[in-house]
Amino acid sequence: MAAVPGVRFLPNAITVLALCSGLTSVAFALRGEWLPAVGALGLAGIFDSLDGPAARLLRSTSRIGAELDSLSDCVSFGMAPALIIYIWLLEETAIGWAACLVFAVCAALRLARFNSLLDDTPRPWAKGFFTGVPTPAGGLLAVVPLLLTLRLGDGPWNNVWAVGTWIILLGLLMVSRVPSIALKSVRMPQALILPMLVLMVVAVAALVYEPELVFCIGLGVYLLHLPYAAWKFQHIKHHPELWADRAGIRRPRGRRVRLAVRMPRRKRVAGRGPDGTPLPPQRRRGAATMSRLSRRRLR
Repeated sequence: MAAVPGVRFLPNAITVLALCSGLTSVAFALRGEWLPAVGALGLAGIFDSLDGPAARLLRSTSRIGAELDSLSDCVSFGMAPALIIYIWLLEETAIGWAACLVFAVCAALRLARFNSLLDDTPRPWAKGFFTGVPTPAGGLLAVVPLLLTLRLGDGPWNNVWAVGTWIILLGLLMVSRVPSIALKSVRMPQALILPMLVLMVVAVAALVYEPELVFCIGLGVYLLHLPYAAWKFQHIKHHPELWADRAGIRRPRGRRVRLAVRMPRRKRVAGRGPDGTPLPPQRRRGAATMSRLSRRRLR
């Protein structure tokens, strides 16, 4: 079933909104409004997480949509965070512009590699994993020192060399072969759905009062999941029996036994009825004729 013509443009419109949000974050940074700048960057991340599911839901996926999404990610999470950090702290230092260039170029290279693999069939053990840290995650992690400074004041997190090294390391993580778990592939057990909903409500309430800390904690948890993702990737790679589940093939859990009640068939004897009594001569000839016709039809 094709998508309704009037809503086919909706996923691309969401991608354009993500692009606009990323550029707006730079505009806020130029005016020194750091918290709105980070908020616009976070809004771009929300839009970026919605365009793909919207395209699949409306069945309006296209190659131009994939290319537009990569272009939006490069601007919103490659160039915009680099410019924000440069305007905030690194503008007056020798390492500043070089570090920002490394980060932006690594984001572009990571997206180019991602696009080159779109038409390839993923390996069974690699399904559900990204190669390297995704560009949106890297872009949001880049502004963590700024958020810590806004909430906690001066400290090691706003040292010029520390921030420059931080964004260079993030750029290298984006182009690395370190596996990271794709959030869309995470399956929540049914027993954890209710606790996670309660935790989500608490997180949203805390985000209203402490946006900087909640934002940093969430990004820190994402960064700490990388060692687990590397272990899980190697575990699945070396256990081929798990590949069928990741490919969407359901293996039988056990032997199923079907019980059915079948009525016994009565044997028919030529010249006799179902109850075994002899048939009259006329009915015998009719039954023999019908038997010959049936055999001819079968031939």
